[in-house]
Amino acid sequence: MPGPPDLLEALRAGLGVFIAVALLALLLTPRRAFDRGLMALVTTPPILIYLHWRYTQTLPAYDFAFEPIWARLFFTFEALSILYSLGAVLITLRNSEARVKAEADAAEAALTASGEWPAVDVMICTYNEPLPVLEKSILAALSLDYPKDRVTIWVLDDTRRAWLRDYCAEVGARYITRADNRAAKAGNLNNGWRVTAGETNAPLLLVLDADFAPQRRMLRRMVGLFRDARVGVVQTPQFYYNPDPIQHNLGVTSAWVDDQRMFFDLFQPAKDAWGCAFCVGTGFMVRRDLLDRLGGFPEGAVSEDIYLTYGLMRHGYETRWLNERLSIGLSAEDIAEYCTQRARWCLGTIQVAMLPDGPMRGRGYTLNQRLHYLHGLLHWLSKPFLPLLLIGPAIYWVFGVPAFQTDHVDFVRYGLPALICFWLHSAWISRGRSLPIFTEAAHAVAALPVSIALASGLLRPFGRPFKVTAKGSSRTAMRFNRNFAFGFGAIILANLGGIAWSLLGPDQPVEVPAEDVMNIVWASIAIILAIVCLLVCCELPRPRQDERFDLHWPTRLWLEGPQGKHWEGATLCDISAGGARIALPEGLAAPAVGGLIWCDFPELDPLRARVVRVTAGGMLGLRWELDEGERRRLIAALFSQAPENIAGTGDFRRALLGLWGRIRNPDWRS
Repeated sequence: MPGPPDLLEALRAGLGVFIAVALLALLLTPRRAFDRGLMALVTTPPILIYLHWRYTQTLPAYDFAFEPIWARLFFTFEALSILYSLGAVLITLRNSEARVKAEADAAEAALTASGEWPAVDVMICTYNEPLPVLEKSILAALSLDYPKDRVTIWVLDDTRRAWLRDYCAEVGARYITRADNRAAKAGNLNNGWRVTAGETNAPLLLVLDADFAPQRRMLRRMVGLFRDARVGVVQTPQFYYNPDPIQHNLGVTSAWVDDQRMFFDLFQPAKDAWGCAFCVGTGFMVRRDLLDRLGGFPEGAVSEDIYLTYGLMRHGYETRWLNERLSIGLSAEDIAEYCTQRARWCLGTIQVAMLPDGPMRGRGYTLNQRLHYLHGLLHWLSKPFLPLLLIGPAIYWVFGVPAFQTDHVDFVRYGLPALICFWLHSAWISRGRSLPIFTEAAHAVAALPVSIALASGLLRPFGRPFKVTAKGSSRTAMRFNRNFAFGFGAIILANLGGIAWSLLGPDQPVEVPAEDVMNIVWASIAIILAIVCLLVCCELPRPRQDERFDLHWPTRLWLEGPQGKHWEGATLCDISAGGARIALPEGLAAPAVGGLIWCDFPELDPLRARVVRVTAGGMLGLRWELDEGERRRLIAALFSQAPENIAGTGDFRRALLGLWGRIRNPDWRS
């Protein structure tokens, strides 16, 4: 009998798998169902073979001792992670994005021809957000392209602020508050549902968080989908007009997507095709008659959104996913709030699973619906695998206990093809939304807080207070998040110390054992990920409260007032609610700093600005000097038709360059 293949043969086999799958990825497109099925058929077997090998060949005999317990703990969470990934491959075999868009097109055309637009109550939920955040949503909602007699804007204030009541009256929005904060957001929504029933009683309700601004066509694109009697909720994806902490702190805003893009752009259209898309809390529309049937928005969990979807599923109604950029919002701005947000989502998913009428315990759900919810649970249940993966080499160096028992040849033989298939399938199916290092780092940053929330939620799922994500803060100086940095710093030091000891320790053999080589490679990968996470913990300044949008509009300038001398050919480079940057045409002398100019943009009245900066090449920095009405019209115009200023797909080369720039310049000063 021939012996096992040596390392070189195993590496050659891995290289062969890489070449074969990479060529297949170049020839196929994830837009075709047949291609998705073929890619899944090719990439799934190596992962299943690896999982079988891990279970049957790498676990030590069970004993009540540290090594077998540690090995089984590690394998359990690794297996959960693999099962989640395999479930994702199966789910993404289908996709309804094109079909739903076609349905929305047809419905919008029919309603435009008939003019019979249904009435809509737009409910903006707010809890203590400042006016600079909230006004973007209110003013954009008031600018919706929809018959004015068929839409009412309601601001649901859960902090009883007199100034907000007065502001709503001034701009033309309706205001609702209540005496307490019972049941948090769900309770606030239910109060709004009851009050509006006695006022406008519109058959459709659009729900927006305080920091999400609807785009002008939002209602026109959504309302027609309710012509399908099975549709109870129409949900749109979340897009952001500011970078999240991962993008911002790594300096990769223009080269790397926010960590929700895979979920919104890939998984939800796939789940819709299976009839299992779900509500995500903002940017969704729901039928009032179905809320009447349910007794309002469900209040039994902090994730009232997914609970609403599954409550309607029991009665035979679906959530339709319209994958279009119809609202833009404010992402979490620091790493603590980023992690708090995800911990809350984890807790809410567990709560809904444990409720007597939830999809894991309740009656009326199909097997398909239960399996989809189980897949969502696996996403959170597998989160502890990342912290274990980062500390695994250190456990080996300190205690001499490996996470699994194998030699390096077998690991390369079974593990390398599985990793290649997983990474290449993820990059292919995501169309650039998944990049090595960055995807793993984005998940690793929040993995420990989410793991803690997971343990807490499993032990005590109910009774924890609802915590709103703080938004709208500014940060004028670099901030170091010590709690997160301590954890990732400890991982780096433990792994570096282990590598140094294995190579330089007095009792180490001259030739490094193969098992140590495996752990050195593993520890090196853990160090790289921990360094990236550590950079995220060094939070860069966010001095601007107003995000700038990159535009290239032709601009006409007046230096003596709107009726005076003007110049054609200037170009608007970027703009915010506070100012703009304009490139002057060649040959035009720049106005003096401190001078006043007027700017004429498409779809806006001339705006007055003061020149605050003039740079080489004729670039002007402007600060708006507007009255309140002009300022509000500018905000409405910007945020109801906002251009994309955050990357929609990843660029690995540019992302690496941005990361390298951050490593070379940790505090981001030149």
